[in-house]
Amino acid sequence: MKEKKENKRKISSSVKFTILAVILIIIFCISITPVTLQNDTYYTIKIGEHIDKYGIDMQDPFSWHQDLSYTYPHWGYDLITYYIYSAFGMTGIYVTTCILSCLLGLSIYLINTKLAKNQVISFLVTIGAMYLIRNYITARAQLATFILFILTIYFIEKFIETRKKRYAVGLIIIPIIIANLHVAVFPFYFVLYLPYIAEYIIALLGEIVFYKKYKIKLLKRKIKKLEKRENNSEKLELLKAKLKATEELSDKIKIRRSKELRNPYKIKLEKRNNVKWLIIIMIICIFTGFLTPLGTTPYTYLTKTMEGNTTQNINEHLPMTITNEKEVMCAIAIFLIILLFTKTKIRLSDLFMLCGLTYLMLSARRQVSMFGIICSVILNRIIMNFAEVYKFDIEEKALKIVTGKIGIILITILMLIFSWYMVKDKLDDTFVDETAYPVKACDFILENIDLGEAKFYNEYNYGSYMLFRGIPVFIDSRADLYAPEFSGKNEDIFSDFIDTSGIGTFYEDTFDKYDITHVITYKNSKMNMIITKTNDPKCKLLYEDDYFAVYERVDVDNKENQK
Repeated sequence: MKEKKENKRKISSSVKFTILAVILIIIFCISITPVTLQNDTYYTIKIGEHIDKYGIDMQDPFSWHQDLSYTYPHWGYDLITYYIYSAFGMTGIYVTTCILSCLLGLSIYLINTKLAKNQVISFLVTIGAMYLIRNYITARAQLATFILFILTIYFIEKFIETRKKRYAVGLIIIPIIIANLHVAVFPFYFVLYLPYIAEYIIALLGEIVFYKKYKIKLLKRKIKKLEKRENNSEKLELLKAKLKATEELSDKIKIRRSKELRNPYKIKLEKRNNVKWLIIIMIICIFTGFLTPLGTTPYTYLTKTMEGNTTQNINEHLPMTITNEKEVMCAIAIFLIILLFTKTKIRLSDLFMLCGLTYLMLSARRQVSMFGIICSVILNRIIMNFAEVYKFDIEEKALKIVTGKIGIILITILMLIFSWYMVKDKLDDTFVDETAYPVKACDFILENIDLGEAKFYNEYNYGSYMLFRGIPVFIDSRADLYAPEFSGKNEDIFSDFIDTSGIGTFYEDTFDKYDITHVITYKNSKMNMIITKTNDPKCKLLYEDDYFAVYERVDVDNKENQK
């Protein structure tokens, strides 16, 4: 009876906490979701509209540059976003982003709960992970793929554990979705397999005593040869005795290694036989990139991107300055403290994953998102191993505390305060930030300038908003489109923009090269400062507000001749 009551109490506590955790995670995820739309969202809507009307034509329809090739790298997400925008406007996109943010948070929590077999620690780790990646919660295709990547980890872990077909099916479906939602991260899907495969190979090698195995084979060969001769019985007996001794020694080494592996000092190495089937699944998944209307783009997109210079000039692709990332430093410190200063053990596959993602994160700051999402599972697992090593019943005690009346009230109040702290600065935000995007300037352009004749020079960060408003652009945040590796042109439009905006190239040279007729620029840009300071006679001011200025290029020499 006591046992039944205790089990009922545990189940009741578990259900209570699950409900509480789900509600609090949803509140927190909504609180970190930005109201203001990001520049990529604007071109996403317009590309989705174009695909809906004309299909995927592999040509860019939004820049005034002629015949630029475009790969439509997230055509599926673009189309879905356009349908949402058509039905519900900007509000629909914001609500969808909130839903995806909540789904990501809940996925991290539930998968951690399943894999690490705890709830309270999973909840805390989930909140920490979502806080760490809060800057990457935007209305972009990456938000959908974040969910797919944490599901990939779950399916891999469960397939290795059980070899059930449903997990294999899930692993095959995910890359098909990625190849159509966000082709740029298609290769990363396979990176997630590598730590498990590497651990399996090392475990296999650990079972083999190379030198002894070679010696045993050599002795057996010699014995075979001598058995054919009748006059070498003494030597034959000697070789057989030597073979027996070598085999016994080899067996002893295997037993010793097996014991060491069962109780390692720091790194747990286990040969999980289902990994060989996982390798077959990975090979099958490699071919799923062809299940997209984009042809071979899933296999070539990343390579072409790395060949160009776009990643060297876009902030999120640049190496991380870790001293500026306090949250990341704290996360790395937690891992180091637990692993270096306690008896906690870590699986070799987890160590490979942790080190690999840390390296990727330091190489490109955008990988903070992958570090936070995937490493949440690793952190959860090593915390539970810490509790096991030091015989702390963290889960049961913590669950008992947080599901009591005081515990529920306290954790709810703390999470509401934290959520309020995250959301309070966004309360007055609008969907379109008029300090960042030329809303009024675009109104003026559409009312007063013939777009059929105009060739605008604009800047990278608001080009997407301009094409959203129907104004053909010089450049926008689809950086790959303007690089020769993708555009099919000899001109490097992206580099010309970088050089011009940084005053490495005189802006008039760029304007002449591309026959620019009009210029729209931030008022505080370097170029605008030069135009205003020098009273550049070739730039006639047509419009200005607090943040943007619009100029028409004037042929000064022609004016002089007319006089």
